[in-house]
Amino acid sequence: MATILVKCTSCKKTEVVRHGYDVKGNERFLCRNSRCQTKTFQLDYIYQAKYPEMTNKIIEMAINSSGIRDTSRVLKISPTTVIDRLKQQESKLIQVNKPYLESLTQRELQELYPKMVKIEEAEMDEMWSFVGKKEEQCWLWHAIDHRTGKLLAYVFGRRKDEVYKHTGSY
Repeated sequence: MATILVKCTSCKKTEVVRHGYDVKGNERFLCRNSRCQTKTFQLDYIYQAKYPEMTNKIIEMAINSSGIRDTSRVLKISPTTVIDRLKQQESKLIQVNKPYLESLTQRELQELYPKMVKIEEAEMDEMWSFVGKKEEQCWLWHAIDHRTGKLLAYVFGRRKDEVYKHTGSY
């Protein structure tokens, strides 16, 4: 008899037991680690959006100026799922590209700083999408360094002046 060691997809611990089957007959597992946020999971999902790393791909595509429909088409998931994941992660996202700023030398940082303060030196853009009703629009505002094309700041929200001003305040 062969034994397969199953690790939790979230916490990577082996404190996992079988937890029945889903409606299509795929085996489910239960993580018994009390600190793990994910309680039940499957090893193979039919719907690609169920994989934990899919949220990271959605965020990366949004930061790189991909629209909601573009992201859903490329990742083969629903546009509703894309919007829901972005809304869920909004409070965890940092609106300034800190890894990029930390990679710059002091001289490059001094050259870049005025571009972040003056709107005239950066390129601002927005894109929107909706799911279901056009009245419930989701907007992504972002500021890009015109010279390098690097993302400086972004914000999700409605199409209001406060949201636009918030993007340019970095």
